[in-house]
Amino acid sequence: MLELVSAIFIFVGIATRQRAIMGRMSVRALTVVVTLLGLGLAGCRGELPASAQERPKPPAPAREVRVTPAAERALPKTVAATGTLAAEDQVTLSAKVAGRVAIIDVDLGTRVQRGQTVAKLDQTDFNLRIEQAEAALQQARARLGLTPSGTDEKIDPEQTAIVRQARAVLDEARLTRDRSVKLLEQQLIARAQLDTAEANLQVAEGRYQDALEEVRNRQGVLAQRRSELDLARQQLADTVVVAPVDGAVSQRLTSRGEYLAAGAPMATLVRINPLRLRVSVPEREAAGVRAGQVVKLTVEGDPTVYSGRVVRLAPIVQELNRTLTVEAEIPNERGLLRAGAFARAEIVTEAAQPIITVPTSSLIVFAGVEKVLVVRGGKTTEVRVQTGRRLGEDIEIVDGLKRGEQIVTNPGSLTGGVAVTVKP
Repeated sequence: MLELVSAIFIFVGIATRQRAIMGRMSVRALTVVVTLLGLGLAGCRGELPASAQERPKPPAPAREVRVTPAAERALPKTVAATGTLAAEDQVTLSAKVAGRVAIIDVDLGTRVQRGQTVAKLDQTDFNLRIEQAEAALQQARARLGLTPSGTDEKIDPEQTAIVRQARAVLDEARLTRDRSVKLLEQQLIARAQLDTAEANLQVAEGRYQDALEEVRNRQGVLAQRRSELDLARQQLADTVVVAPVDGAVSQRLTSRGEYLAAGAPMATLVRINPLRLRVSVPEREAAGVRAGQVVKLTVEGDPTVYSGRVVRLAPIVQELNRTLTVEAEIPNERGLLRAGAFARAEIVTEAAQPIITVPTSSLIVFAGVEKVLVVRGGKTTEVRVQTGRRLGEDIEIVDGLKRGEQIVTNPGSLTGGVAVTVKP
């Protein structure tokens, strides 16, 4: 064999050096010679011993992997959303009357109850107005013949002094006229005296009507004085500013000694129990959201899970982002939640249903395709899956796996069809 190979190389070398001399020898002849030599070499190769021929490679050793069974667990169906907590109500406290601030009992963060005093204006001028109104009321009562300090304001105009006096004059004028008529009939007086009597009667009737009108006028004055006293007392009450709702002070806007006009803001109060959570739910998931459903939420920096309920839904879907606005009411008795905080929420749309979950580390994602490696018969098999919700370190498998299938937990670069052994 070796001798044949050496002869081929020697022949080729000689042919190359003497190519110029062998002008008459055609290239085709040289090719035929080389081909024949090659065939002879191939024939000789079949005579090599079996130990010298190439042997097949031994199979690769099985790789050790850790597996976990696809687990089944019962979880409710939820819709995830994010939003911001807001105060149920926000109120700007102010005094209804002008005055100088005498007391301000709250500051930033102060908790108040409904009806609790927040601030008070100086009451000196208002007390004087009440005294003035009380004196005017007593005077009006006296002009009607009522006791100044009494409370009964019912009166019969005919029983007042001014009307009784006018009534007496009227009765006397009527008697005088009647008497004059009889005397004139007896020709005991002149016609002029009867005319005078009738004129006096008309004057007396006018004075009687004036007296009645005066009494009615005094009754009106009495009512006015009563209203003025009530107004003065109300203004005194308005110098005390109270909290209209339970809540906390988010901003104090005045200080003691400052003079405020009527309606000037003194503090801002927010109602923090309950809080309102407003979230935007994608249109494709909004169909399952209903008022009354449970909402679970967490806020930044607090691992506590808080609960509430959906209370209202927007009547329209936002065209710009195709979402539905949903509002939930979140109890906050202990005041741990703050208005304005960012919240992650889950709306429970259906009761707990069995689902399949696997560790997130077992998921293989390539070019948008999600797969896991399942160990079957000592080899790995790539199984395409459809995932759902992320549940901490696990992920929901919506389609592709059955409960109990052995899943490679950390596949790394491992692919399907590889022989594996399971680590204990």
